Order: sequence, then structure tokens, then C-alpha cells
Amino acid sequence: MERERHYEVVVIGGGAAGLSGALTLARARRSVLVIDEGRPRNAPAAQVHGYLTRDGLPPAQLLSAGRAEVTGYGGAIMTGTVVGAERLATGGFRLVVDGGGVIVADRLLVTTGLVDELPQVPGLAERWGNEVLHCPYCHGWEVRDQAIGILATGPLSVHQALMWRQWSQDVTLFLHTAPEPGDEEYEQLAARGIAVVTGEVIGLAVDGDRLTGVTLAGGKELPCQALVVAPRFTARADVLTGLGLETTEQEMGKQVIGSFIVTDPSGATRTPGVWAAGNVTSLTDQVVAAAGAGVRAAAAINADLTAEETRKAVAARNAPFSARAEREASERVLGDRRHGL
Repeated sequence: MERERHYEVVVIGGGAAGLSGALTLARARRSVLVIDEGRPRNAPAAQVHGYLTRDGLPPAQLLSAGRAEVTGYGGAIMTGTVVGAERLATGGFRLVVDGGGVIVADRLLVTTGLVDELPQVPGLAERWGNEVLHCPYCHGWEVRDQAIGILATGPLSVHQALMWRQWSQDVTLFLHTAPEPGDEEYEQLAARGIAVVTGEVIGLAVDGDRLTGVTLAGGKELPCQALVVAPRFTARADVLTGLGLETTEQEMGKQVIGSFIVTDPSGATRTPGVWAAGNVTSLTDQVVAAAGAGVRAAAAINADLTAEETRKAVAARNAPFSARAEREASERVLGDRRHGL
């Protein structure tokens, strides 16, 4: 049988939320292990943006620096995938790691993030994170004043077009598979100088290694240098099903944008002993927000462990007195019997 390694806290997922949580716990002198499979969501992107003092840093460098900080305080990092999780009758959790054996944890912090499920258009996935984008606050500055297309797939597409107009005067809304805008929406688009093109987009036009436009059904090609899409944000939560946790759909503007794990403000889930942070619980968090959520959840976990340790310490302190009281009570009963009382 494989030896079970024990940690006070295991963090499942080693992105900004997971590493920030692990750093906080390691500095709190907790034994903490981060298990990460090495597939960060933002890997296709060239840089991280909106993270104060780290703006423009490549995602891999941010993670590398974060890992070094965690291990510098005694935290451990394991490359692997958690393929099974169960709650133990005695408390705590047992995790099965693909290629890494069995881990036992007193508490769990789940920061597995989400998967961006892109619209089914040939070529989108290959350019995702480069010229195919979704977040204006992450990438708007980098494509400012360029020809920006919006690939409409739902009711939120008009909102997307109006938002991206902040970064460029050349914005085109390709209706693709979305419903046609209403009269008020057409008025808003016209007022902001946003062109509307009907017809389904069936592919991308690329010259060398740069996006140059989109191809409509029928073969017509229209220019754009960046294409905005609306992925479905699906929480990576398969490992949590064994712990009784399920995802909840999130709706925005009459459109389901994805699924997430419900938590309270501290990150605590409905399963005692399990916290979650980052995009697995908040679909629109940027890197800096995910990192903050990891810190907040870690502080809550440390407080929970401290409370448990205090209860056990009080019980241990009172145990001799309880035993003596029981012994004295038993002796009194025996004495009463000897005297016929």
C-alpha cells in the first residue's frame, strides 16, 4: 500500500488564486501542498494585465515567481492531477493524485479555475489569446485603434460591441448566430458608429501569422485585426463531485455565460472543510482579483484550523479534571454502598 502523505491544507490548482492562498498559509506556518497539472488558463496570452506592479509580465513568469515564494516559506508543490476526492469519516479528506499517490488533508482549497469553451468557428482556438479575445480590460489596450470585430453569439453581443468601442472607433458587430438587435439596440450601435453585418462567420482570414479578417458563409471576406468572442466559462469542478459539490449556472443579460461553485464571501463551500477561490467560483475575476480571493480563503482556512486546535486544547486541558471528578464520584458511590446508604 502507498504511504499516505498528510498536510493541514491541500490546494488543488496552482494559478494566481492557489499560489496566493498557499503563500498565505505557508506564512501562517501551516503545512500546505499545492497540486497543479500545469495547464494555466491564461497560457495562450503573452502578458498579464491589470495586476499592479506586474502589468505586462508573461503568465509563466508570474507562476514561476509565485511557486518560488511558496516553497521559500516551506510550502510544497506537486505536478499532477487530482482524479479522486473523498471525505473521511474521521474528518479531513483523501485525495488520489494521478501519478502522485494518495494525499490526506485536513482542509481543501480548490482553485482549479475554468475552461473557456469557444464558439465553433474554425481557426478560433489557434488564435485564442492573441487576436481572438474576450476581455477588454485584459487586452483592449493592446488592440486599441485597430479594426475590432465582435462575433455575436447571444444577447450580450451588443453590450460587448458598445464596450469595445471604448478602445477603437473601428468596431464591427458580426451577427453570426446571435438574434438580431432590437430597434433601441440598433439606435445605440448607430450612434456609436458600430457597423452591423449579417451572416454566419465560417472561418478566419490570416496573412502570415496575423489575423486580417473573417470569412462569411458565401465566401465574402471582411477585414478585422482583432476578433472578440464570448466563451462559455465552465468551472473545472469534476473533482468536487465526490465531495457533494455541484456547479451552478450563471446568467448575465438573459444569457447563460457559464458555471461556477457557490461559496460564501470567505470562499467556504457548502461542504465543511472545503473552500474555493478564483475563477472556479467567480467567472469574471481577473488575475489580481483571483489572487486576492485566494488570500481571503486562506485566512478563513487558517482561522478555522485555529478554532479546531483551540477546542482540542481545551478538551485536553480539562481531561485530567474530568477523569478525577469521575473517579471521585465513583468512590463516593462505593462509600455510600459500604455504609448502607
